[in-house]
Amino acid sequence: MKRRILIAALALVAGAAAIAQGPPPAPRPITLAARPNATGGEALYVEHCISCHGPNGMGTGLLGRRIQPALLELRDNLSPQYVIVAARQGIGNMPSIPRGEVSDEELKAIAEYLAAGPHEVAK
Repeated sequence: MKRRILIAALALVAGAAAIAQGPPPAPRPITLAARPNATGGEALYVEHCISCHGPNGMGTGLLGRRIQPALLELRDNLSPQYVIVAARQGIGNMPSIPRGEVSDEELKAIAEYLAAGPHEVAK
């Protein structure tokens, strides 16, 4: 009887300790501060796209079952036109990006940056 009570008490303490620990901390977002030399399309990509398409981005989890990686900076098969159409129309769970958020000129710079990939900085 005492043994059962002891085992139950230990299980309760272990469970409480696991709950008290809480979830792991969220990864730090990549910002322009992490890439101080970023200019042009790369800087715009970091500002507007990397939160979902970077190493810790939630978009990458949703796209994990796809053939192509969601880490856009690692891809070597993106054309500027594909990036522009994908951004303006959206793909799957990715919403479209309105011109009020990213102008046509900014999107063109991002598209040209990604089309020149893969980029070492993403590895």
